[in-house]
Amino acid sequence: MSNNQVAFFIGLFGSVHCIGMCGPLAFAVPSFHSKWWMVVVDKFVYNAGRVITYTLLGLLIGLLGRQLWLAGLQQSVAVISGILIIMAGFSRMFKVRFSQSKLMPKMLAPINKLIGFALKHKAGHFAVGLLNGFLPCGFVYLALIGAVNTDSVYASAQYMFWFGVGTFPLMLLATVSMGFIGPQVRRRINMAMPYLMVCLGLWFVLRGLGLDIPYLSPAKQSQGITNCH
Repeated sequence: MSNNQVAFFIGLFGSVHCIGMCGPLAFAVPSFHSKWWMVVVDKFVYNAGRVITYTLLGLLIGLLGRQLWLAGLQQSVAVISGILIIMAGFSRMFKVRFSQSKLMPKMLAPINKLIGFALKHKAGHFAVGLLNGFLPCGFVYLALIGAVNTDSVYASAQYMFWFGVGTFPLMLLATVSMGFIGPQVRRRINMAMPYLMVCLGLWFVLRGLGLDIPYLSPAKQSQGITNCH
């Protein structure tokens, strides 16, 4: 399975969680059109804004990943990332709660103010979608960990683009139909998420170990960098 396919499925399965967490914000953006297809366009544009933000975040994290790659730390980062994902998965399985930092609300205050301003002044679905992409989300963080393990800035941005595309179908249907997935279905799928996270974490660890297993753990690459003249 390629990196982009992994990113897509993280987004697809994670979007069930997103409906519960980010759905209320999407539902709060009013559509002033009487024709149903124009409402669909509004919600499509909203979700397109999210995807653009995710792609931008992938571009930024890719700049960091490129430096790690050039420093020969990429595979070590893959192992560490995998261990962190596994720990996060087990914490969700056993319902371990960590104390939240008081710094996070202060950091998010500007984004929340911008979203409030956009909603108040009817800035439109696209603007709110762009801002929504910056809100904290465990699955966005999970995707960013995957993006930083890619081998180029372009690949990182592409990874986050496909993550966003994965979130698109369910979020679009939910925003158009005002949350068509019931809480029981979301609860069952969320219960399966930790197991998916552990499997994904193991995959990152195996990739970082470079065990020369086709498609699963490619052999370690030479750290030499060729200078172009």
